[in-house]
Amino acid sequence: MTEPSLAPVPIRASRASVVRLMVPTDANFTGNVFGGQILSEVDRVAYITATRHAKANCVTASFDRVDFILPVHVGEVVDFESQLTYVGHSSMEVWVRVRSEALAGGAPRLVGEAYVTMVAVDAHGRPVAVPPAELETEEERRRFEEGRRRMEERRRTRQGTAA
Repeated sequence: MTEPSLAPVPIRASRASVVRLMVPTDANFTGNVFGGQILSEVDRVAYITATRHAKANCVTASFDRVDFILPVHVGEVVDFESQLTYVGHSSMEVWVRVRSEALAGGAPRLVGEAYVTMVAVDAHGRPVAVPPAELETEEERRRFEEGRRRMEERRRTRQGTAA
């Protein structure tokens, strides 16, 4: 049995943003927010983006290229923005940009970035097809090609043929 043809979905339709105030329970004894706390929010916003695109439950397959650029402190508001960069048959790469802002003043600053691979699954945890991405801008096309190359590299690495 073949899967029904899925109509392309614009990248903009699945973008997501989550905003969180960092509180003392998010941080270590020096007042810096735990990296794991940031990763947890990255995973959540990536899930929202992937699920919006797939219209199916999604699971995290991998975190790739997580960069903690600057520390985040208690009392700062952190904005986690995500968008699809690549869509395969059942997997999707989601780019998450993390910005932090002191509520007392100051410009938002880039504090982290990550690429998360999500896979759409059915009720039994088996991968299911997702709609292709409709690429509307040059930036989306560029990011898609970069994402395709990263996904190919991940496949090679999993198969033990990485250079």
